[in-house]
Amino acid sequence: MVETLSVAVLVGTGLVAGVLFAVAISVVPALIAMTPEHYVATHKLLGRHYDRIMPFVVAGSTLADLVLAVRAEGPPRLLFGAAVVCMAGVAAVSQTRNVPINRRVKATGPADLGPGWQDPRPQWRDWHLVRTCCAAAGCTLTAAAVVLS
Repeated sequence: MVETLSVAVLVGTGLVAGVLFAVAISVVPALIAMTPEHYVATHKLLGRHYDRIMPFVVAGSTLADLVLAVRAEGPPRLLFGAAVVCMAGVAAVSQTRNVPINRRVKATGPADLGPGWQDPRPQWRDWHLVRTCCAAAGCTLTAAAVVLS
């Protein structure tokens, strides 16, 4: 069971870190370069399926790290535990920072994009980078714990 859970958590944390990294280096710069009208339309399209799947992958990976932390001893226990904190950070930043911005953008209509429109892209990017770093650290810590187990 531990071996299966180890593979699952490595896949989960790797998937989260990889997707967030890819978004950070390719999608975010493209969104920032767009006009506000194109940005809002594109943002609405990009989040349709991602928002439904990634919370479960993050939560599942966090739970798997937690189970492995409880079962492990010595340094792997500390590494799995630290990975739990990192992956919980991904979830917390996502749900309290990025998701509320996503909801505001999805509710934005063409008439809202006038001179008073406050561009959420810089703030979204900054929070996205925080959660990407948390995910990369969580994946790295998980991998180190699996290797040492």
